[in-house]
Amino acid sequence: MISVVIPAKDEVGNIGPLIEEICLALKGLSDFEVLVVDDGSSDDTAGEVLRTAKAQDCDARVIRHRHSTGQSTAICTGVLQAKGDYIVTLDADGQNDPADIPAMYALIPGIKQPHFCIAGYRKNRKDTAWKRFQSRFANKVRDALLNDGVPDTGCGLKLFPRATFLRLPYFNHMHRYIPALVRRMGGEIRIAVVNHRDRQAGVSKYTAWNRVWVGIVDMFGVMWLNRRAKIAEIERIDHSR
Repeated sequence: MISVVIPAKDEVGNIGPLIEEICLALKGLSDFEVLVVDDGSSDDTAGEVLRTAKAQDCDARVIRHRHSTGQSTAICTGVLQAKGDYIVTLDADGQNDPADIPAMYALIPGIKQPHFCIAGYRKNRKDTAWKRFQSRFANKVRDALLNDGVPDTGCGLKLFPRATFLRLPYFNHMHRYIPALVRRMGGEIRIAVVNHRDRQAGVSKYTAWNRVWVGIVDMFGVMWLNRRAKIAEIERIDHSR
């Protein structure tokens, strides 16, 4: 079963069409549920989710935070409440395309490790040239320091086992470092080229300035975790009755 976890804040103009697209993309692929974590919205994001899900006959739940706690905490809330063995995360602004999920799901049989992350790569981004430059620079610095092998860690579209996420260390902004944290525990990373679309309604909640400083601190924190990671190679397990 797939649990689609969507952190959302004030996305009433985007969330309905997104739910419709998820239902269309996943029907016939696998049993699935949609969990929207309403991170302290001041609009009717939650109501729009439930109305759309009812119209689409889609299994959806809304989990509402009384106050906004940020994207990482919203994702964590959704994963903890999820029923599925596999988690798909994507942004609520509609810029991630649910039609990419089946191709990502099809990669699972070829993965050898029990813990893994399939990370989306927005190869042709629909952003300004300045924003694309910022992203490329940030990704190169991050990959040089963390060696996670991911060209686009900021892409919200990711797929991983729920059991994998539950073993990761939690901290604010950790959602941007999921591939690095999965690799730290010996997991496998796969990259999937995905579509990227223009935002149709609302405004972005994130800017370069409210990411850059915390990003620097977070990268050094993840480097600290990586250097202290120990992966045990199990030689055998003895059992007696």
